[in-house]
Amino acid sequence: MSFKSLDELRAACLDLPAGSFEAEATVAQRQITLTKPQGSLGRLEEIAGWLARWQSRDMPKLDRVKTIIFAGNHGVTTQGVSAYPAEVTVQMVKNFANGGAAINQLARISNAELEVIPLDLDQPTADFTQAPAMSEAEFLAAINTGYEAVDKNLDLICLGEMGIGNTTPAAALAAALFGSDDVQNWTGRGTGVDDAGLKRKIAAIEAGLARHKAALGNPLQIAACLGGRELAAILGATLAARHHGVPVLLDGFVCTAAIAPLARLHQQGLAHVLAAHVSAEPGHHRLLEALELKPLLDLGMRLGEGSGACLAVNLVRSALECHVRMASFDEAGVSES
Repeated sequence: MSFKSLDELRAACLDLPAGSFEAEATVAQRQITLTKPQGSLGRLEEIAGWLARWQSRDMPKLDRVKTIIFAGNHGVTTQGVSAYPAEVTVQMVKNFANGGAAINQLARISNAELEVIPLDLDQPTADFTQAPAMSEAEFLAAINTGYEAVDKNLDLICLGEMGIGNTTPAAALAAALFGSDDVQNWTGRGTGVDDAGLKRKIAAIEAGLARHKAALGNPLQIAACLGGRELAAILGATLAARHHGVPVLLDGFVCTAAIAPLARLHQQGLAHVLAAHVSAEPGHHRLLEALELKPLLDLGMRLGEGSGACLAVNLVRSALECHVRMASFDEAGVSES
């Protein structure tokens, strides 16, 4: 599918399959028969049912798990909002290719395929304090790249990002969608800016919100005005996963902000998504609460690049193994009461 207009994209965001409640109910029924007190595995039981619903399988599987990292550069970095220069994005993409990043190790140990998709790294988005970050055509191109990156035969997908300065558009987008009156409470230090850098970051976000005030009521338009190519691609990939029946593990603050427009457009827009973790970025806590997403892990991570999502894969695998391989009371000869 290739979206040619924001209206086409909006229509696709409103036309979302609900998954298989029957498969989820089958999992819940099996959980009752397994050799444990009912509900004693807590969220692991919920995860098994979530997999079944979105895979539309009575017995879910995790044979094909993939992590996709989208990389983009941001014009707003000229406002001094990051502790690192924009060229680090390109350097880190090379590091991914050479197997030297944290995500390479986490993908390997979780038995997940890894793909890195750079998005016009030599052409940063516009500085959103001066102009829309992306034109409609640029935004849709990034959405389409993300959408087309999702194979409908995947069993689970992890989404991540790389982009120096991208916690600034993430905070701007979160503020635009969930409350622009307290920008400082959405804004953290990202890669580790000092106090002066944090003030510049807050000022840039406030300037962007003021400049694009007319778009605040339109989740997709504001994502084009304040976001970035990698954020748009993550939104496109999340939408594709929903249409293809692929459950999603979501990484940190940037990824969560990227898909927030889908939640604004559809009340159940993120039902196929689990928040893998809550990052140390302060806005992430607030955003997860606003989206009613309960994170699986809280390890104080703030790396990005899909690291938290990929780390949670083994937790999801554990949930599935318990569901599939545990004996029932009858099979084990254990009394149920």
